Amino acid sequence: MSLKERIDQELKEAMKSGDKIRLNAIRSIRAALLEKEVSIRVGGKAVLNEEQELEVVMGLAKRRRDAIEQFTAGNRLDLAETETAELKVLEEYLPQQLSDEEVEAAIREIIAQTGATSMKEMGKVMGLAMKALKGKADGGKVQNLVKSLLSA
Repeated sequence: MSLKERIDQELKEAMKSGDKIRLNAIRSIRAALLEKEVSIRVGGKAVLNEEQELEVVMGLAKRRRDAIEQFTAGNRLDLAETETAELKVLEEYLPQQLSDEEVEAAIREIIAQTGATSMKEMGKVMGLAMKALKGKADGGKVQNLVKSLLSA
């Protein structure tokens, strides 16, 4: 079952259950998937592959995290709570996130493979790290770990 089919099925279930937060989150995923399909459509119908679907959901999750940060900074805890609840729904559609230790181990391995020793080689390490950890770790966390490991 593709993500789009799963979303359509769970949208119906959320409508029946009356769970408004889940319904809003699923609707946002569905809308973003449709928007992505339209943007890549050349002629006729476009179908997203699994990687493209993952990118869409990751983008939505990133927006939610940013919104939570902004709302918290602006002392709008009610809006932050709503975004947090929707983020939890979005995370159901993402692969399991790696722990900090697992991310650090993967980055250390990439640094060893590339032979990077300084911050000048951060771009090379980041490129490989983001490719290896795509969808499994937050990009900001990866960047911070790469910086700390290369500057040590």
